[in-house]
Amino acid sequence: MKIVLLSAASSIHTVRWANGLDSIGHEIHVISQHPLIDSFNPTVKVHLLPYRGALGYFTSVFSVKKLLKKINPHIVNAHYASGYATTARLVGYHPWLLSVWGSDIYDFPNKTYIHKWLVQKNLRAADHVASTSYCMATETRKLVPELNDISITPFGVNLNDYSDLQPVSPIQKEKLVIGTVKTMKPKYGIDTLIEAYSILIKRFRDNTDNLKPAIPLLELRLVGGGEQTKQLQLLATNLGISDSVKFVGQVPHSHVPKELEKLDIYVALSRLDSESFGVAIVEASASGRPVIVSDAGGLPEVTVDGETGIIVPRDNPIAAADALEKLILNPELRHSMGINGRLHAAKYYSWDQCIYTMLDVYQKTIQHYKYRL
Repeated sequence: MKIVLLSAASSIHTVRWANGLDSIGHEIHVISQHPLIDSFNPTVKVHLLPYRGALGYFTSVFSVKKLLKKINPHIVNAHYASGYATTARLVGYHPWLLSVWGSDIYDFPNKTYIHKWLVQKNLRAADHVASTSYCMATETRKLVPELNDISITPFGVNLNDYSDLQPVSPIQKEKLVIGTVKTMKPKYGIDTLIEAYSILIKRFRDNTDNLKPAIPLLELRLVGGGEQTKQLQLLATNLGISDSVKFVGQVPHSHVPKELEKLDIYVALSRLDSESFGVAIVEASASGRPVIVSDAGGLPEVTVDGETGIIVPRDNPIAAADALEKLILNPELRHSMGINGRLHAAKYYSWDQCIYTMLDVYQKTIQHYKYRL
């Protein structure tokens, strides 16, 4: 099949979709106004557009039309319901699939009436719509209620990247590392995690006589760069826990498995529903780590509460501290949740399975378009 991805070439998700589809023999073209950051397979053909920014989605229409006439793909898959979907709609090539991602549905339409109108127009113009999660599909239908048939195409993980990682031990260790791999932004609730960790440290200090034999040394490891880093460092200092909180900074996505290997408990306490799919949670589960997640967006969809991890209310550091304490004091529970998480990721979110799910959606979109003709 000849497939065009009209999407941000700078996004790791675009790279993974393109490389995954390419690796099983399909001819993949990526058309993008965003520059390359991560590596595409040598056989993936990347076409960079001459215009950038918000206006670029309009001014690039002629260039995209020209490229599509030359490529003549079986299908165009536009990723993101605002920018690239606008280009796809104006180009008018069929069939085309619109894949919604998150902020394009949760945030962009709420800016102004014009923003909402634009997304609604794009959604209605697509031959079919796909979402990475059920919760975002529901949110999409709030914008366009007649979209009854939205396909679910989750972001998977390459299980081979995690196969060599040993799950957490069922035997208590002298030191445990709690952590996350996230951009340091307010919506990801890193401040809630730091506050929960502070509550936990104080709780253990105050109960040292009763719990001392069971309490290991603790470290909070925060992997990721971002605008809130200095503010979060100051928060850790003000809470008196900076000596055991490590800010690692941003790492390449290829280093994520090694970072997860350093953790005993993975925590993601996002506060906004725009966290539409918990790919980081799936990665942590694939590495055999128990997870603690908030009830925001798609995070609960990829976590089996009580089996692969613990779901807590968002913006609730006390509940997060309670969940952490439960796992810290119970190494066998950490181990069993890690094992269950790995099995869950393998069953539902292997990258190979997700690629074939997307291919099925492509075929469905093509067939439905032909039927309408």
